[in-house]
Amino acid sequence: MSRALVKHVRVSPTKARLIAQEVQGMNAELAIASLEFMANKAAGIISKAIASAVANGDFEPQEVEITSCRIDRASYIKRWTPRARGTATRILKPTSHILVEVAPTGSKKEVVAPKKVAAKAPKVEAKEALAKETSAKKAPAKKVETATAEKPKKAPAKKAESATEEKPKKAPAKKATPKAKKSDEKDA
Repeated sequence: MSRALVKHVRVSPTKARLIAQEVQGMNAELAIASLEFMANKAAGIISKAIASAVANGDFEPQEVEITSCRIDRASYIKRWTPRARGTATRILKPTSHILVEVAPTGSKKEVVAPKKVAAKAPKVEAKEALAKETSAKKAPAKKVETATAEKPKKAPAKKAESATEEKPKKAPAKKATPKAKKSDEKDA
């Protein structure tokens, strides 16, 4: 397996990932040929990275396939543009890191999990048997008849209790008499 890494490429990672997904798992020769006719800036760069990965492993493009083509976000190039009233706005120009890995055709390592043994451990069997016994010994749950059973009545609210007691009535509020103005006092 060989790889090629191209760093700080002036291509947006989201746009380059669309192209990288197309060539993943393809034969290297077929991938280079299909990328050549794509009208996309990232396609040409990824094509060169695939060719570099093939050359790094001393392979021929016909005998290898692309195992992974990964696009990572790199730093942003920061620029400014003038705006109204003497201010400026930031422009972020994204860059990418492109990693291409190739391996000879048919050399994919398939990881197969070992099959588990069907026989269970004796401790597990004993726990399952104990669980079955305890569930069989439990009495069935009693059904509560909600329709026929009468619900106990709640105690009367405090308002009802206070209604029986007599409350002393409040005296009517006294009306405020208007005060005489100072000018009125002088006149009198």
